[in-house]
Amino acid sequence: MPFAPRRRSPGDLPPEQQWTDRWPTRRTSRPTADDDRRRQYDDPWAAPPPPAPGAPPPHEPHRPDTRLRRDEVLPPDVPKRRRRRRLRRASRVLVVAFLLQALLLLSLRWIDPPTTAFMLANDQGAIQQSVPVEHVSRNFLAAVIAHEDQSLPYRDGAFTWDELSGRAEAHLRGEEDPSGSTIPQQVAKNLFLNQEMSAWRRAVEAGLSVELALVLDDRRMLELYVNHAQLGPRVYGICSASWYYFDTPPSTLTVDQAVQLVGLLPSPGHVQRAPGGGLDFQVDDGLGWLSRSHVVNAQNRVPRHIAEKGFQPVEDAGVEGLAGDQPDTDDDCSEMPDEVAELIAEEGSG
Repeated sequence: MPFAPRRRSPGDLPPEQQWTDRWPTRRTSRPTADDDRRRQYDDPWAAPPPPAPGAPPPHEPHRPDTRLRRDEVLPPDVPKRRRRRRLRRASRVLVVAFLLQALLLLSLRWIDPPTTAFMLANDQGAIQQSVPVEHVSRNFLAAVIAHEDQSLPYRDGAFTWDELSGRAEAHLRGEEDPSGSTIPQQVAKNLFLNQEMSAWRRAVEAGLSVELALVLDDRRMLELYVNHAQLGPRVYGICSASWYYFDTPPSTLTVDQAVQLVGLLPSPGHVQRAPGGGLDFQVDDGLGWLSRSHVVNAQNRVPRHIAEKGFQPVEDAGVEGLAGDQPDTDDDCSEMPDEVAELIAEEGSG
């Protein structure tokens, strides 16, 4: 009966044939890369073997260097594609900005802006309340057209190019403005811009006024102007101004009162309410003479124009009838606004 072969233990094998649990270990005079890999599997905590010279780092895929050397040049079509991509992105931004601006300007046909750029820039605060232009005295509307823009009802667009070029040439020569801003230009400035007198600001004002004239008729343009023009250091719009200076609603302003108010338009920051009502130019900054000179200038010119033209320019601008003939409404400014009453009480000029 043959005997079963005896199972030899690893220790009984010659050294060069001894086996570990997983890998056979061949004893050689010098360790090899295979020995390092086997040792790594045998001992999970062993440090990985160093990479061979020139080999990529372990566990990281080899990434070719795509950077351009100094002596290399991009293919001729690559810069063109990049420029076209930048132009497309810039075009999209411009289109979106134009559409948003167009929607904003179009909304002014029906919506009274709650504030303006000029009002936000006033450190003292702003008092303003809108009123439909039909509830504003025709004396005041006629005085505004006579003093600020006699061509408003009869001009197509925001201004004539002859007026604009004349103003530009006078500005470049350092001379006084020969014609002044039109009402559409002043509406654009009051709503969106500031008091800076640079050529850049004037150019933006001209562009905005052209767009406004395209979406607004003369009646609405006049309404936005009289409701947001500055008429005192903190007073904006005819509703607040008529109550602040004369204790009366805007529908009942006389010719004399209307002329005094339009005289404040060029320089409204150096006046205050006189005790008991009226205009007082004895102000702390010492520049009351400037506002007073504009009021005197209006008193010398505007009444004569109103006597000659009457209310015809107002009707031609789209405002028909008289303010006193309009039915009462909730927004007709027939009562003094609370903010105006508080300002008068604060100043002690009631």
